[in-house]
Amino acid sequence: MTNIDKSGTFILGDRTVKRLGYGAMQLAGPGVFGPPKDHDAALAVLRAAVASGVKHIDTSDFYGPHVTNRLIHEALAPYPDDLVIVTKIGARRGADASWIPAFSAEELTQAVHDNLRNLGLDALEVVNLRIMFGVHGPAEGSIEAPLTVLAELQRQGLVRHIGLSNVTPTQIAEGRRIAKIVCVQNQYNLAHRADDALIDDLARDGIAYVPFFPLGGFNPLQSSSLSHVAQRLGATPMQVALAWLLRRAPNILLIPGTSSIGHLRENLAAVELDLPDEAIAALDGVSASTV
Repeated sequence: MTNIDKSGTFILGDRTVKRLGYGAMQLAGPGVFGPPKDHDAALAVLRAAVASGVKHIDTSDFYGPHVTNRLIHEALAPYPDDLVIVTKIGARRGADASWIPAFSAEELTQAVHDNLRNLGLDALEVVNLRIMFGVHGPAEGSIEAPLTVLAELQRQGLVRHIGLSNVTPTQIAEGRRIAKIVCVQNQYNLAHRADDALIDDLARDGIAYVPFFPLGGFNPLQSSSLSHVAQRLGATPMQVALAWLLRRAPNILLIPGTSSIGHLRENLAAVELDLPDEAIAALDGVSASTV
């Protein structure tokens, strides 16, 4: 079994987690909508992740909707004391599987209660407020109103820690004036590096950075440099991409998702991969224009 202790640890909220975790989004049906094709296989992946040492699972009640949280509860409850489940709010799903912003006080409050109910928890360890001002990524705009609602839910004891997702540095600064922010979840990977400076700033402040789509998401990473490095190291390109992220900064927490136990094991094995300096140099040269 892969020893993911080699990934190192970082503080998320007030909990210590291993830096390589698991993202549950892919357990829902196609388009992250509806039930999984194989219910028992989804449960098996979750159980295998925890059995392999994963301490950090990322989810949301708008995955499905309600699907992944119910799977997590069925597969893992009663939860291990050292398991940290992180969820997010700020969106809802349309009947056509569309993603719809949900920032009103009523919608945000309902989302927290939906997550609590479907996960079977009395309080949520970390809740990320997902900002949806832009279609293709972060866009400027004040987050004061929705974050104030989430901060009030935290004061009520329903939420222990708060994070932000799909945000700009300006919004993070605004958010930190309203509440303590323990993590930021933005798109970042080998080819998509808009947050390079932000990652380093957050690392200095002890704030976790959790890249979504660490392997490219709906458009998997493809690069000749990545493929050549993987071939030389006897690894898969995706393992190399994850190993590069672990090397990139100590505050990066990874949540690669999969609905396959085989792919789960491949992802977790990335912690065993030592990247020599020449491999790092080649990978550092990858950019969006080369993939």
